[in-house]
Amino acid sequence: MAFVSFRSRLRAFQTMRCDPPEPGFIADLEFLENRDLDLSVRLGAMLGLNALLITIGTHPISASPGAPLSLDAPTQAGFVLANLAALLPLVISCFLALRAMLLGEEFDADGLEGDAALRQRLFASFIRSIDAQARLLYHAVRWTITGGALNLLLWGAILYAKMA
Repeated sequence: MAFVSFRSRLRAFQTMRCDPPEPGFIADLEFLENRDLDLSVRLGAMLGLNALLITIGTHPISASPGAPLSLDAPTQAGFVLANLAALLPLVISCFLALRAMLLGEEFDADGLEGDAALRQRLFASFIRSIDAQARLLYHAVRWTITGGALNLLLWGAILYAKMA
């Protein structure tokens, strides 16, 4: 993906700003900006939760010997590999959350003249990025739920094997 300078977006916005914008335009823009901010907060929270879950998920491998969930790699290789596999959905979720956070509004003002066309393109770029971020967040949540469930099942299996 080629780097696109923010300069074209700034120039288009300055063109739109020359005429006093309608209150409806400002309200629409604020609505989209708030939705974008809401998604950014949710994605940041999801990323933080995933980091916590990954840390907790490594507990069976890193626990002190003798702890209820501790694993011994040479004698319990199957559980160790299963634990690492159960962390994979959480890593995928982190990737999706980071991808969504780094997604920007791609705005191209080339060939557009006038406020109305620039405003429509601005709204379209906002909506596209919001839709893409929401879709990636949806998938990140699904992967997090899957990874959390797999880790809980694995912990139950580890405890059952130790108690049996």
